Amino acid sequence: MATKHEQILEYIKSLPVGSRISVRGIARDLSVSEGTAYRAIKDAELQGLVSSMERIGTVRIERQQKKNIERLTFAEVVNIVEGTVLGGHEGLHKTLHKFVIGAMQLEAAVRYIEPGSLMIVGNREQVQRTSLEHGAAVLITGGFDAPEDVVRLADERQLPLISCAYDTFTTAALINRAIYDRLIKKDILFVEDVVGRQDLTVLYRHQKVRDYFNLVDQTGHARIPVVDDHFRLVGIVTARDVAEADPEDPIEVHMSRNPYTVTLKTTVASAAHRMVWEGIELLPVVQNRKLVAVISRQDVIRALQYMNRQPQVAQTLHDLILQGFEEIRNDDRSLSLVGEVTPQMTSTVGTLATGPLTALIESCAVLCVQRTRHVEMVVENLTLYAIKPISVDTRIEVRARLLDFGRRFAKVDVEVLEGTERMAKALLTTQLLER
Repeated sequence: MATKHEQILEYIKSLPVGSRISVRGIARDLSVSEGTAYRAIKDAELQGLVSSMERIGTVRIERQQKKNIERLTFAEVVNIVEGTVLGGHEGLHKTLHKFVIGAMQLEAAVRYIEPGSLMIVGNREQVQRTSLEHGAAVLITGGFDAPEDVVRLADERQLPLISCAYDTFTTAALINRAIYDRLIKKDILFVEDVVGRQDLTVLYRHQKVRDYFNLVDQTGHARIPVVDDHFRLVGIVTARDVAEADPEDPIEVHMSRNPYTVTLKTTVASAAHRMVWEGIELLPVVQNRKLVAVISRQDVIRALQYMNRQPQVAQTLHDLILQGFEEIRNDDRSLSLVGEVTPQMTSTVGTLATGPLTALIESCAVLCVQRTRHVEMVVENLTLYAIKPISVDTRIEVRARLLDFGRRFAKVDVEVLEGTERMAKALLTTQLLER
C-alpha cells in the first residue's frame, strides 16, 4: 500500500498543468496533516512537478526534459526578477522560448515577436498590447503598472503580464544569467541520466540464503539489494555476508543494513567518489525510500568517459579559471599549467583567492596522473603548504610531479611558482576509479 507521501505525489502528477496547489488544499482533499502535505509539495518541487512563487503560490508545471532544461517557465522568471504578476496567471506554467527587448519602434519590434517569447519593455502601452495580441508575454520594467484593458487581454490570452522594479538592462541580464546557469546544469550528469529503465534483481527480506545463491547463478551479480513487500530498500547482501550461512537462514539475518544509497538527482561524480571512498561496486538508487534502480562502477566510468568527449555548451567557474592556462610537459616528466592571475580569480584585496588556487592545483595534479596512465580518478586528500600572496596579473606556473603510482592510488607533489620563487606547495592523494 502506498504511503501518504506517495499518494500526494501521485495526486499532484494527476493535476492539469497550471493548477494552483496549496498545503491546506492538499491536506483537506487527501485528509493528511499539513506537515505531510508540505513535505510532499517540496519533494514535488525537487522533481520538477511544481514551481513556487512569492505572492502567487505553487503551480503545477510540466516536467522539463534534459534537452530543454535551459528553458525557463514564466513562473521562474517572476522569481528571478522579483516581479509581480498583474495578469495572465493561468499562463505562468508556459515555457519562455526567447526574450525581446522593446527598445525600438513598434513596427520594428513586431518582426521579433513570436508566440512563447517575452517582451521586456517599459511603460509603452501600445507595445504591451501588441505583444499580447501576437502571443508573447510581457515584462514591464521600472515598476510601472499596466492599464486595465492590457490586464484584461493578458487574462483572456492566458499570457503572463509581469511588472518588476529593475531597469530593462538589469532585467535582461538577470534572465540571461539564469539561462546560462541552466546551460551549465544541462552539462552535469546525474544518476537519472545514466540508469534508465532496469529489470531489477532483488531479494525480499523473507527469502532464504539459498535464493541468493540461485540469483547469483542466474545473473552473475554478487551484490543484491534486499527489499520489503513495498519495495523499500532494507539492506544489501554480498557473497561475503553469506559465506558461512545456512542455506535455509532468512536473508535478512545476514544482510548488511542501512546501505549507502544515492538518489536520481545525485551527480555521477558524487556517486563515483562514494564508490571509491567506501570501496563498493554498486549503489542502490532510491526515491521516497523505494528502490528504483542500481548504478554500478562500470556505469559511472562509461558516463564520465562520455561526458569528457562532449563539447561544452556553457562554462563553469572552474572552466573560466583554467581557460587562460596553457598545459606544458616538462623534460623531467612533470606537467605544468602556465598562465596569468585574472581579476575574477582574486579576493577583495587583489590576491589569488584560495578557491581558484585549489582548482588549479587539483587540475594540474589530475592531468599529470592522466598523462601517465589514462584513468578516471577522484581526489581523496589535498594538503596545502606555505601560501604567499600572489597578485592580480601575475604570471604563474603550477607544476605537478608524480611521487608514487600504485594500482589504485597516486600521490602527486604540486608547486606554484612566480618566476623562480615558490608561492605555494601541495601534496595530493588520488584514488583511481577502476572497473
